[in-house]
Amino acid sequence: MPVSRRTKELPASLLTDPEMIDACRVRDFAKVFRLVKARAGIYPSMIGRQCELTPSRVGEVIAGQRQLLHMDVIERIADGLRIPGHMLGLARREWETPVALAVAECEPPEPVHLPAGPRPLAALPGVEVDSILALAAGTNPSPSTLQALRSSIEDYWRRDDEHGGETLRPAVVGQLRYVEGLLKDRRPTQIQHGLYGVAAELARLTGWTYFDARQYHQARAYFSEALQLARAIDDHPFMANVLACMSLQATYQDKPADALGLVSAAQDQARAATGTTPRVRSMLAMREAFAHAALGDKRAAHTAISEAHSQFERIRPGDPDPAWVAYFDEPKLIVDTGIAHGRLGEAAIAEPLIADALEREDQSNQRGRAFHAFWLARTQLQRGKVDQACHTATQALVPASAVTSERVAGHLREFYEQLAPHREVPAAVAFEARLREVLPAPGQRTPSSIRT
Repeated sequence: MPVSRRTKELPASLLTDPEMIDACRVRDFAKVFRLVKARAGIYPSMIGRQCELTPSRVGEVIAGQRQLLHMDVIERIADGLRIPGHMLGLARREWETPVALAVAECEPPEPVHLPAGPRPLAALPGVEVDSILALAAGTNPSPSTLQALRSSIEDYWRRDDEHGGETLRPAVVGQLRYVEGLLKDRRPTQIQHGLYGVAAELARLTGWTYFDARQYHQARAYFSEALQLARAIDDHPFMANVLACMSLQATYQDKPADALGLVSAAQDQARAATGTTPRVRSMLAMREAFAHAALGDKRAAHTAISEAHSQFERIRPGDPDPAWVAYFDEPKLIVDTGIAHGRLGEAAIAEPLIADALEREDQSNQRGRAFHAFWLARTQLQRGKVDQACHTATQALVPASAVTSERVAGHLREFYEQLAPHREVPAAVAFEARLREVLPAPGQRTPSSIRT
């Protein structure tokens, strides 16, 4: 499907609507097309153009006079309307995966001869059978159930920092759907609100893993789902948290005005809540600074940075901080301050701040160390310290190789592009060689020695 034929994307609220999800799951294209028309304003003639179908065929489908069963037609619908492949029972579509994440074709593996011994299980129950068995067993979630779920989320975030979210995502999504299943029954108010909160956190975590993989369309869908779940229980601070995530994503998509609008909405939610803590307000002010910096507004960015530090100074032991903001400690405040100055081109201010925070960074936070080392290298390069910048960037490759994060990998490739005027410098040559080993260009294979 040529890109030029696709005039608009489906809203995230439609892609996360249970009615749309069910219609896609059973491939009820009559309902899918009606929902697309009603909720996205994409009329049958436009559906036909985008999916390479005749208007009359689209009309017959909507009227229930024709079914679409051929796989090539279903794939054209997925691609034309930008419906993620998994929703229609298809493999991930090419447009869902950034070029940098494309898997290179490799030689067929040599046959493996398994030693004699116990054979694996012949089969496991299918998804539908699992659902029936779960329904028969019944569930009665208690406060300890909620605590177990929240502990799982904390563990997911820890492992996300250490290894990236790509391999965690199936488990997180599975747990999200499990919790949403529990929400279908009536529960005591405290349990019901707790389940909504857990589901919102799982949806945000899923969105984060897609954002970190630079799969922004999917990230937005899950962030929107998290927002809806938090709104159902009037959890204004968490709504602010999700909007702040969406603001950060907007800066990556070169939509600084959207970033500012989203973080402003986040701050409105924080003000609407009673008991919003200084740590939350500080984090939101820093996200505002990022948005102003992306817009190039130095004065507004400096004001927001000052507000972030002012709020942080008000933090006291025993503040009822939500668990999701615990990551925003003093080193994070300092490094984000440096990054904001770096985005403004104020490298002389940024460099010592980022360097100081990097020294105090938790060694287990592989992605954070790689990400912040990239920013230190970038500010050093802005100051003309080419050798030092290349050395820092080379050090960043160590944690970058240990975590699955296309966001980090993309930044390091971006740094290489910024080295263009200095490509003949020995330090730049050495960095390039190491970069090609650790983070090969799409289509190249990573040597096995690098993965150990």
